[in-house]
Amino acid sequence: MAAAAAIVAAILLVGRSAGNGPGRALSAVAPSDIGGPFHLVDQAGAPVDQRVLRGKWSAVFFGYTYCPDVCPTTLAALGQAVSDLGPDASRFQVVFITVDPERDTPAALKAYLASATFPKGARGLTGSPRQIAAVAQAYHVYYQKVRQGSSYSMDHSAVVYLMDPLGRFVRPLDVGVAPPRIAGQIRDAMGGA
Repeated sequence: MAAAAAIVAAILLVGRSAGNGPGRALSAVAPSDIGGPFHLVDQAGAPVDQRVLRGKWSAVFFGYTYCPDVCPTTLAALGQAVSDLGPDASRFQVVFITVDPERDTPAALKAYLASATFPKGARGLTGSPRQIAAVAQAYHVYYQKVRQGSSYSMDHSAVVYLMDPLGRFVRPLDVGVAPPRIAGQIRDAMGGA
C-alpha cells in the first residue's frame, strides 16, 4: 500500500503537460484530496455534478477539443482499452472535462467525442470559466491559455484519474502503455475494490 501511495505521489508531482508551453509540476497531494463537488453541463447541455462519477469506475481526463496531440491520443488509447475490458466495460466510463470552456460548448464536445476511435459513451463536461477553474482546482489540474497570434492553445496537465464507483480517486492511469495494459490497470483496480 505504501508503494502505491509513493507511485501516486510521484506521478502527480511530475504529471504530464499538453500544449506548447513547458510542463508544470503538480503539487504532491494526498489521494483523498483529489476530486470533489462540481457543477457543470454535459455534451447534451444537461446539468451534472460529481454524482456523474457514482455507480461506475471512471477515468477522468482534462483536455480540450482543439488539442493537437495529447488529448486525442489519450482518448484513442482509452477507447481501445475500453474495448479490451470485455464484460468489465459496462462498469467503466470516461469523463472528459474541458479546460477551454470558451470554445468547448456542449455541441463542440458532442461532435468531438463522436469520433469512432474515442471511448463509446464518453461524457464530455463543460461550464463557465469559474466552474472549470473550480473543478480543475479540486483535481489539482494545471491549465493556462497560450496565445498564438490571433488564436490560442491550452497548456495543461494530462493526468488520467481513475475514480472508484463512489467517486473517490484510486490512482492515475498510465496511458503511455499499450491499451491492453491500460485495461489491466483498470481491471486490477476493479478486482482490488
